[in-house]
Amino acid sequence: MNDIKISSNRSFGIVFFIVFLIIALYPLISNQDLRLWSLVISLIFLVLGLLNSKILTPLNKLWFRFGIFLGKLIAPLIMGIIFFLVVTPIGYLMRLLGKDVLNLKYNKNKSYWIEKDGPKSKMKNQF
Repeated sequence: MNDIKISSNRSFGIVFFIVFLIIALYPLISNQDLRLWSLVISLIFLVLGLLNSKILTPLNKLWFRFGIFLGKLIAPLIMGIIFFLVVTPIGYLMRLLGKDVLNLKYNKNKSYWIEKDGPKSKMKNQF
Protein backbone atom coordinates (compact mmCIF):
# COMPACT_ATOMS: atom_id res chain seq x y z
CA MET A 1 0.00 0.00 0.00
CA ASN A 2 3.05 2.28 0.27
CA ASP A 3 3.49 2.58 -3.49
CA ILE A 4 -0.16 3.60 -4.09
CA LYS A 5 -0.75 7.35 -4.05
CA ILE A 6 -4.03 8.66 -2.65
CA SER A 7 -5.89 11.44 -4.43
CA SER A 8 -5.44 15.08 -3.51
CA ASN A 9 -7.61 16.70 -0.89
CA ARG A 10 -8.94 19.03 -3.58
CA SER A 11 -10.33 16.26 -5.77
CA PHE A 12 -11.58 14.36 -2.70
CA GLY A 13 -13.48 17.44 -1.49
CA ILE A 14 -15.00 18.14 -4.90
CA VAL A 15 -16.12 14.53 -5.37
CA PHE A 16 -17.83 14.48 -1.98
CA PHE A 17 -19.34 17.90 -2.70
CA ILE A 18 -20.96 16.40 -5.80
CA VAL A 19 -22.12 13.28 -3.94
CA PHE A 20 -23.76 15.21 -1.11
CA LEU A 21 -25.21 17.74 -3.55
CA ILE A 22 -26.90 14.89 -5.45
CA ILE A 23 -28.23 13.52 -2.15
CA ALA A 24 -29.55 16.99 -1.30
CA LEU A 25 -31.23 17.58 -4.66
CA TYR A 26 -32.60 14.08 -5.30
CA PRO A 27 -35.91 14.60 -3.41
CA LEU A 28 -36.74 17.49 -5.76
CA ILE A 29 -37.37 14.95 -8.53
CA SER A 30 -40.46 13.65 -6.70
CA ASN A 31 -41.57 17.11 -5.49
CA GLN A 32 -40.30 16.61 -1.95
CA ASP A 33 -38.31 19.01 0.23
CA LEU A 34 -34.63 19.69 -0.23
CA ARG A 35 -32.34 17.86 2.21
CA LEU A 36 -30.68 20.79 3.97
CA TRP A 37 -28.28 18.69 6.04
CA SER A 38 -26.80 17.22 2.88
CA LEU A 39 -26.62 20.62 1.21
CA VAL A 40 -24.69 22.04 4.18
CA ILE A 41 -22.27 19.09 4.16
CA SER A 42 -21.76 19.45 0.41
CA LEU A 43 -20.93 23.15 0.77
CA ILE A 44 -18.46 22.35 3.56
CA PHE A 45 -16.75 19.80 1.32
CA LEU A 46 -16.69 22.31 -1.54
CA VAL A 47 -15.05 25.01 0.56
CA LEU A 48 -12.53 22.62 2.10
CA GLY A 49 -11.82 21.07 -1.29
CA LEU A 50 -11.23 24.37 -3.04
CA LEU A 51 -8.96 25.53 -0.24
CA ASN A 52 -7.16 22.15 -0.40
CA SER A 53 -7.49 21.98 3.36
CA LYS A 54 -5.48 19.59 5.51
CA ILE A 55 -8.69 18.85 7.42
CA LEU A 56 -9.70 16.49 4.59
CA THR A 57 -6.51 14.40 4.85
CA PRO A 58 -7.76 11.94 7.52
CA LEU A 59 -11.11 11.53 5.72
CA ASN A 60 -9.28 11.04 2.42
CA LYS A 61 -7.04 8.33 3.93
CA LEU A 62 -10.04 6.64 5.56
CA TRP A 63 -11.93 6.65 2.26
CA PHE A 64 -8.86 5.25 0.48
CA ARG A 65 -8.53 2.41 3.00
CA PHE A 66 -12.23 1.67 2.65
CA GLY A 67 -11.75 1.39 -1.12
CA ILE A 68 -8.81 -1.00 -0.65
CA PHE A 69 -10.92 -3.10 1.74
CA LEU A 70 -13.83 -3.22 -0.73
CA GLY A 71 -11.47 -4.21 -3.53
CA LYS A 72 -10.07 -7.10 -1.48
CA LEU A 73 -13.57 -8.22 -0.55
CA ILE A 74 -15.55 -7.74 -3.76
CA ALA A 75 -13.00 -8.87 -6.39
CA PRO A 76 -12.70 -12.48 -5.13
CA LEU A 77 -16.46 -12.63 -4.63
CA ILE A 78 -17.19 -11.54 -8.20
CA MET A 79 -14.53 -13.88 -9.59
CA GLY A 80 -16.03 -16.77 -7.63
CA ILE A 81 -19.51 -15.99 -8.92
CA ILE A 82 -18.21 -15.83 -12.50
CA PHE A 83 -16.34 -19.11 -12.03
CA PHE A 84 -19.30 -21.01 -10.62
CA LEU A 85 -21.91 -19.52 -12.97
CA VAL A 86 -19.89 -19.57 -16.21
CA VAL A 87 -16.80 -21.78 -16.12
CA THR A 88 -18.20 -24.69 -14.10
CA PRO A 89 -21.34 -25.22 -16.24
CA ILE A 90 -19.22 -25.06 -19.41
CA GLY A 91 -16.89 -27.70 -17.94
CA TYR A 92 -19.79 -29.99 -17.09
CA LEU A 93 -21.27 -29.49 -20.55
CA MET A 94 -17.94 -30.35 -22.18
CA ARG A 95 -17.73 -33.55 -20.10
CA LEU A 96 -21.28 -34.52 -21.03
CA LEU A 97 -20.47 -34.04 -24.71
CA GLY A 98 -17.21 -36.00 -24.35
CA LYS A 99 -15.01 -33.12 -25.52
CA ASP A 100 -11.31 -33.09 -24.59
CA VAL A 101 -10.21 -29.63 -25.67
CA LEU A 102 -6.89 -29.74 -23.78
CA ASN A 103 -6.14 -33.31 -24.93
CA LEU A 104 -5.81 -34.57 -21.36
CA LYS A 105 -7.09 -38.11 -21.96
CA TYR A 106 -4.59 -40.97 -21.82
CA ASN A 107 -2.98 -41.67 -25.19
CA LYS A 108 -1.33 -45.03 -25.98
CA ASN A 109 1.03 -43.44 -28.51
CA LYS A 110 4.71 -42.96 -27.70
CA SER A 111 4.39 -39.19 -27.74
CA TYR A 112 1.73 -36.56 -27.23
CA TRP A 113 3.30 -34.43 -29.97
CA ILE A 114 0.77 -33.11 -32.48
CA GLU A 115 1.99 -32.72 -36.03
CA LYS A 116 0.82 -29.55 -37.71
CA ASP A 117 -0.54 -29.71 -41.25
CA GLY A 118 0.19 -27.00 -43.77
CA PRO A 119 2.77 -24.23 -43.62
CA LYS A 120 4.49 -23.63 -40.28
CA SER A 121 3.88 -19.89 -40.33
CA LYS A 122 3.77 -16.90 -42.62
CA MET A 123 5.97 -13.99 -41.67
CA LYS A 124 4.58 -11.57 -44.28
CA ASN A 125 2.55 -8.55 -43.17
CA GLN A 126 2.93 -9.20 -39.48
CA PHE A 127 1.55 -5.85 -38.52
